[in-house]
Amino acid sequence: MALDFSGQNLRGRNFKGRQDLAGANFSYADIRGANFTVANLRSANFSHAKAGVQHHWVIFLVLVSWFLSGLSEFLWFINGFLVSRIFNTSNTSGLALMGWTAFIVLIAFFFVAIRQGVGAFVITLAITTAFTIAFTITAVVAENIGVIAGVITIVGAIAVGIVIAGVIAVAATIVGAIATAIAIAAAGVITAAVAVIGTVAVTVAGVITTAEVVTAAAAVIGTVAVTVTGALLSFYIGWQAVEGDEQYSFVRNFAVNFAATGGTSFRGANLTSADFTQATLKSTNFRNAILILTLWYQAKMLDLIRPGLTYLQNSQVRQLLTTGQGQDNNFDRQNLRGLNLQKANLADTSFIGADLSEANLQDADLSRAKLKQTQLYATDLTGATLTGAYIEDWGITRETKLHGVRCEYVFMRLPTKENPDPLRKPDNKQEVFADGDFADFIQPIFDTLDLYHNQGVDPRAMAIAFKNLAENHPEAQLEIVAMEKRGEDKILLRAKTAAGSDKSQLSAEYFDDYNQLKVLSQSQQLLLVEKSDRIRNLENMITTALQQPKFYTQGDTKVSDISGINIQGSSNVSGIAGSGSVANLGTISGNVNIALNQLPDSPEADEPGIKELLTQLQEAISQSSDLPETDKADALLQVKALAEAGTNPQESTNQKTAKNAITMLKGIFSGLPAVATLVESTNNLLPAIAKLFGLG
Repeated sequence: MALDFSGQNLRGRNFKGRQDLAGANFSYADIRGANFTVANLRSANFSHAKAGVQHHWVIFLVLVSWFLSGLSEFLWFINGFLVSRIFNTSNTSGLALMGWTAFIVLIAFFFVAIRQGVGAFVITLAITTAFTIAFTITAVVAENIGVIAGVITIVGAIAVGIVIAGVIAVAATIVGAIATAIAIAAAGVITAAVAVIGTVAVTVAGVITTAEVVTAAAAVIGTVAVTVTGALLSFYIGWQAVEGDEQYSFVRNFAVNFAATGGTSFRGANLTSADFTQATLKSTNFRNAILILTLWYQAKMLDLIRPGLTYLQNSQVRQLLTTGQGQDNNFDRQNLRGLNLQKANLADTSFIGADLSEANLQDADLSRAKLKQTQLYATDLTGATLTGAYIEDWGITRETKLHGVRCEYVFMRLPTKENPDPLRKPDNKQEVFADGDFADFIQPIFDTLDLYHNQGVDPRAMAIAFKNLAENHPEAQLEIVAMEKRGEDKILLRAKTAAGSDKSQLSAEYFDDYNQLKVLSQSQQLLLVEKSDRIRNLENMITTALQQPKFYTQGDTKVSDISGINIQGSSNVSGIAGSGSVANLGTISGNVNIALNQLPDSPEADEPGIKELLTQLQEAISQSSDLPETDKADALLQVKALAEAGTNPQESTNQKTAKNAITMLKGIFSGLPAVATLVESTNNLLPAIAKLFGLG
């Protein structure tokens, strides 16, 4: 039975590591300062709960903010005092010039900091200071030092004014902004304002009481003006930082993370399907928490949490989760995996290339949503509205729940100016899907692997890569069901897969292989093709598909039982010789022997090394009665390449050479009968050789 803590005072309680909290009820509880680190809180109810820091920690944070605010005002006072030198008639011309320089620098700082951020001013300050120092040094080393002594005094005063005013202004602003942000995060805007007003008042009082030091009333006014203006700037930046201004994100992150130190901690906790509806979550730590299908509807102060690397670090995602309103927004290529968007308004929203796998979209409105290449693996779309959605190349599986989907029609392509309604389904614009028809319409492509080639299609590379993929993953039961030409040089290859196949992994592996094969020369590709009629047949089908708008395969296209080759690694294949230019077999064997003799013997007598394994491989190739002479020559050239790379098997270039050579050997041997002696030998030798090169 789930534990019930609803409405209880749990401030400061320690639930760290507890595994019996699944489904527990914490609704309306006060969990400020509670520790739920790495606890199992799956399906726990935190609706209307109050998280954050306890009162004593709030007081501490406020005191820290007052201290930092006071430090900031003290720094501003120094700059104000420097500027006040303008009004002191007893000053030397150098000090007056320094004051005017500081005054100009501060005006520039206030302008740049508000418009472009503190960082932009720091860059400007660094450049200006460098030029000023360089000019000063040049003046000092000048030949006629007496003539330019006055210049040195002037430039030195300017340099000091720039450095002091600029550096202090930056430091005072950052410290003051952090003080404001901490106060807002801990106790709100009013407390932050009170802290600034209080420290400004104290500083101004100090300026007035030390007027005899400053001497002139104008100087006092100038000092106060700089101090107050600086305080207001710091407050503004701190407030903007908490509000989410990206140019002040470093201030916000520091303040929020510091404020969350003594707050409620869900660090590393399992919060799968937990409910935080209308919970107050200020100063709460969610670093490394599992937040799959977690409900955040109307959660308060979610912008003041410590999110770590979870999806809660994205302000746009936080807004969507707490309001349920994402209409006409853009989430292209974002990771939205596992979000709880039940009943969310996502009409006209773009999810192109986004990952919404395992998300909860029950009863969500996805009308006219752009779902091109959107991953919806195991996503719950029960009762969702998809009318007018664009589902070009979207990714769904049998685990994608489409029960009760409301959909009158969809588009199979994104719209263009020339074609605003591309490939509408149903085709007749006067017809719409009846209840349940959409799921039946989409059913045939539930478990297809869609391999879209958008430029420079190479049919032979496609054929080899697909055959290789089928051999590597027989459990996927790959079977080509359609090929579709798109445009002049684009093609979609669609293959049926077994239920539960990881299409993302299959697609990535296929295209990694295909892209490497594309850059092989025709002779290298032919060496791989000539052993397999299946590859040639598939290549011809792809070529045919490119010559007509739509092409569906006929007959036996199942390739899961094909034995063949494995193309991996770099496409920079060394030591390849075409059958038309094969050297004398005896000469090649002699060269292989020379290369093998350069290798050291294995240090362990009962465990063969590279030299011993390659020697066995050479003998197996030379003695094979199943391998033609030309293939023997090609195979021995690859053994020679392996021997040369074996002198330093852990060096990256040699590893690439070895990988390519092993690949080519597999291609050469792929056409041999499975019972051939050479096949049995190489099935043991090649993996052992690859392992010694660090490839296995």
